[in-house]
Amino acid sequence: MKAPLCLCQICTCGRHRCPHNLTRIYDHGGEESLMTEYIDKFPVYGNVPPPQSFKPKQEYQKHGGKMESITTFKSDYLPYEVANRPVRAQEEYKPMTGSIDLGTTYRRDYNAHKVQPVILVRPVERKYVRGGKLDTIPTYQADYRAWEVQKREPHKVENTYHPPTEKFGNTTTFQDAFFPREITFQRSFKPTVVTKLSDQPFTSITSHRSDFVPHQLEPKFQRSKEEYKPNSQPFEDTTTHRHDFRGLVGELPKSFKPEHSKVETKSHFDGITEFRERFQPWTVSLPEVRKAKEYIPPTGSMDLNTTTHLDYIQHNISPVVLMKPLENSRRNNAPFQGNTTMREAFQAWDTCRPEIVKRTQEMPKPSGKFDDMTTFRAHYIPHNVVPTQSCKPPKMAAVSSSVPFEDKTMYRTEYTPKKPEICPATYPSPPGYVFVSTDSRGHKFFRRVTPDTRKIAHENGNHIPKEIAVIA
Repeated sequence: MKAPLCLCQICTCGRHRCPHNLTRIYDHGGEESLMTEYIDKFPVYGNVPPPQSFKPKQEYQKHGGKMESITTFKSDYLPYEVANRPVRAQEEYKPMTGSIDLGTTYRRDYNAHKVQPVILVRPVERKYVRGGKLDTIPTYQADYRAWEVQKREPHKVENTYHPPTEKFGNTTTFQDAFFPREITFQRSFKPTVVTKLSDQPFTSITSHRSDFVPHQLEPKFQRSKEEYKPNSQPFEDTTTHRHDFRGLVGELPKSFKPEHSKVETKSHFDGITEFRERFQPWTVSLPEVRKAKEYIPPTGSMDLNTTTHLDYIQHNISPVVLMKPLENSRRNNAPFQGNTTMREAFQAWDTCRPEIVKRTQEMPKPSGKFDDMTTFRAHYIPHNVVPTQSCKPPKMAAVSSSVPFEDKTMYRTEYTPKKPEICPATYPSPPGYVFVSTDSRGHKFFRRVTPDTRKIAHENGNHIPKEIAVIA
């Protein structure tokens, strides 16, 4: 029994690969049968073509006239007789006679010696243990002596810039070629936007107004109120706090707040602050007052009845007695002292509005006529420019030859044409194979068809049962 082959193994061109899907968690590995109830019971009918569509095709409509196939290439081209180039026969290979001398100077001069393995000459490891104290001062620290090194002076040559004394009096090409002209604005040909008012009256009839049919509304559904039935049992208003609270008299906690000490200053108060020194007043515009709409009271009477007023039933409940402990309040009969540090230390002074601090202008405005002399005009020296000579070689005419071109290559002489083979995996079902199953990862398995299985497959409509395919 031969094992089924995957589509990747049947492929000969190397381009067909099976899709590697995600594996399932519980994969039993059993072969699945493609035989369904529809394939088994469906009767085969003749070739019924699908209904034809009468929708016009969006194709290019070609021109009905006759096209002249004469082009500039056909009219100007003159055919020439082309003769095939002669094929040069390849010379036959003739091997050289005689034997090859394989002797070398290394084989002739080399003398073989017997070499023994090298014995390691490693000294015996000894441990030196000394009882003296370790001196941790290194030789560098013991032998090094610091020397006084003087700083070297730099030998830099001073290069001072000396400005030229002569005045630069040459003009630029822009000043020589530029002529100032008056600027003329182009006339705008854009048409003026003028709204055209219609003489006809405005028709306010819309489709909603013309097509709307008013209908009478049905009366609103009112839900009947359920009659309230009070409870016959008395209301039990005991809580866990009332049940568990004992009302013990306790002492008030002592205050750990430090005593307030009066702070007095004898220094004179200065009314100048950082905000007054750096503040610059700005003109502030008053906000625009928006007029509120006049309130228009609604007409008619207001129904002040609510669901609480209508459904509420009053109960006779005694007021709750507070279980608050007694307070030992200490009242002070001394008069209230209203003096504060602000009142005692602050004294109002007569102040005047400070003047505006204006910044002085740093750069003074120039006076006199503008001198358009630049450093380039003052220092420019014109020179006679000699154009550089081109060293490019002259163009040489193409060398023509009367000898025919030899286009013989090794590919033309040694190429043998072969018949193109079609990969069997390109077909939906490879020829000579029958589909068996598809695993959970997407691999399609096919089995080679034998004469017995081919006969059974023809009888079953090109489908091999699972039991026969496994036996084959």
